[in-house]
Amino acid sequence: MGKYNGKQIAGFIIPSVVGILLFMIPIQVDGSWTIAVKVVADVIGSALGGFLPLLCVVIVTISAVLGVASLGKPSFITSYPIIDATFTATPIWAVIRCIGAIFIWFTYLGVGAEDETDPFYIITCADAGGFVLGDLLTVLVVIFLLAGLLLPLLLDFGLLEFIGALLTKVMRPLFKIPGRAAVDCITSWIGDGTLGVMLTANQYEGGYYSAREASIVSTTFSAVSITFSIVVLAQVGLMDYFGMYYLLICAVGIVCAIILPRIPPLSLKKDEYLVPGRAMAETLPEGYSNSVQYGLDLAITRVDEHRGLVQFLENGVKNAAGMWFGVLPVVMCIGTLALVLANNTPIFDILGMPFMPLLQVLQVPEAEAVSKTMIVGFTDMFTPSIIAAASITSDMARFIVAVISVTQLIYLSEVGGLILGSKIPVNIVELFILFLERTIISLVIVAPLAHFIF
Repeated sequence: MGKYNGKQIAGFIIPSVVGILLFMIPIQVDGSWTIAVKVVADVIGSALGGFLPLLCVVIVTISAVLGVASLGKPSFITSYPIIDATFTATPIWAVIRCIGAIFIWFTYLGVGAEDETDPFYIITCADAGGFVLGDLLTVLVVIFLLAGLLLPLLLDFGLLEFIGALLTKVMRPLFKIPGRAAVDCITSWIGDGTLGVMLTANQYEGGYYSAREASIVSTTFSAVSITFSIVVLAQVGLMDYFGMYYLLICAVGIVCAIILPRIPPLSLKKDEYLVPGRAMAETLPEGYSNSVQYGLDLAITRVDEHRGLVQFLENGVKNAAGMWFGVLPVVMCIGTLALVLANNTPIFDILGMPFMPLLQVLQVPEAEAVSKTMIVGFTDMFTPSIIAAASITSDMARFIVAVISVTQLIYLSEVGGLILGSKIPVNIVELFILFLERTIISLVIVAPLAHFIF
């Protein structure tokens, strides 16, 4: 504690403000709200154009080859920390990377994509592998690179320490997580859920979140962006209701964030750290009169420990490489498999049947058609709204589906895939249970209110 010089203050404020401007402040572009990082990513994506699918193929292929090679622990991988952290995989994740590589090559080469009688059609068609490669990976590859390189602005210059000291008294009692998680939450809500997962995974791997805290933040606060929420509502033709729609999404999100950490599976997670001793104290230490003073002291200490541009670039490259080579193959594999099941089997219709009694009690119109959208959202968030637009005529029912498809949050083609591809300790069974819990909570809140709106 003590006085700080101008260099220390600038070292905290300038990078933090730039990071906030890039990741957390909404801006309006061409009539749509977004964030600066997404705008830059879109510009880069447009400039690279047709090269992006090939880049994704190369990344996923390298990940698969080196993931398999890492099982033998060769020195060319284990001797370099960034390479080791990026490519070392367990046998099951090596297999998933290989399946992702097979899928992406078939899809990129268009094997059977135009012939419905071809056995590869269900994998490579525009509604499965074609969608994952063309609509998801080509967007994620740019966002991961840009966000990965720039995330140290939020992470490395004291902003999380400062925010954490200010907000612990709010975040801990309500959501059972540290105050610093507020930055993850805001970044996800305003920006994009993938950015929130990246932040959370980084904080967990650095020892700043426990296993329980990382699990809560990634599955509860990696919210869908405002932009994508608009896309979902537009798909069902109800943009006139956007104000009430987004207000409901926020309300349901807060209720889920209060309830889920207090029930299994999240309540069963342990407060264990990958790197012990880095978690921030959550009580005001002796000698500090207020949280602002304590937060500033923590922030300046973090700035003083920073090694400058070299550390900034090291951390940025590590973030980007981890997401590129660790997550893109998982999204390609799991996202494609999920869409294949959704498009070609009745499994999600069958899984949706248990929701029928609840939908009928809540007097949801066209309950049978709505029930089919309840579970399919686990594969991809956009799929329920596509089904609703095609098969549901009731405005109220389509509105309910649009809200729930966003508040369900955990869909395998993106956020779920990212969590599974990271070191955050949540497995696919737990993700599905959390998905069901969010769905039931959302439905119980949204359906009665929809009767007043329509």
